[in-house]
Amino acid sequence: MRSDIIAHCEQLETGELEAGSYKVKIVRQERKEYDDQRLYEALPDPDVWRMLSRADPAKITSLLKLNVISEEKLKDTFSVKSISLLQVDKK
Repeated sequence: MRSDIIAHCEQLETGELEAGSYKVKIVRQERKEYDDQRLYEALPDPDVWRMLSRADPAKITSLLKLNVISEEKLKDTFSVKSISLLQVDKK
């Protein structure tokens, strides 16, 4: 049903829609999907890698905010995935 609602909104070229007593809103986001091998190559320090243990975007974002690692080091380690979040509220 979620994909049908999103497809319908895209067809109407709208991000918001009201149907009966419900209001639908599409929120667009982009998420980074890291490649484990490329990330490991960019972060050869075993202590930093142990903090990550695997490519967890939330942990990587935290390490970036804390300046433990830099955006420059990560520039070729991820792809950006666009996603659509569906919010349905009752009026």
